[in-house]
Amino acid sequence: MSWSSKDAGWALVFAAWLVSAVAALGALFMSEIMGFAPCVLCWWQRIFMFPLVLVLALGLFPFDPKVLRYALPLAAIGLLVAGFHVLLTIGVIPETQAPCRDGVPCKTLQIEWFGFVTIPLLSFFAFLVLSLLLITAQLKTSR
Repeated sequence: MSWSSKDAGWALVFAAWLVSAVAALGALFMSEIMGFAPCVLCWWQRIFMFPLVLVLALGLFPFDPKVLRYALPLAAIGLLVAGFHVLLTIGVIPETQAPCRDGVPCKTLQIEWFGFVTIPLLSFFAFLVLSLLLITAQLKTSR
């Protein structure tokens, strides 16, 4: 059985939707259930992640490859914000460059699983996987 480019595109966008839904639910779980207050950079990452859940879902039924032109910029900008946040938490970027002036400091690590997995790192990997899935879907559907 061979997949058409449309079928492959749909599967990749569906996988991206799953990643965005898990990331959004994870963010809500950590703030609303576990009680972790998000910092300014965390809010910006949510601003780019939460719409992806709706945008990608709307592009699936029926499948519309044009959804990629709306989703990919959100994922790419979110990846940049998350990358900045990771570099800030590991000390590559000085804390004086952080936009967090009031409330929760951006450098605060509320979880640290296995000694290195933090919330900013989880966000970075979610945006990275999203970006790769969406770029691959773009390449598959543009043929």
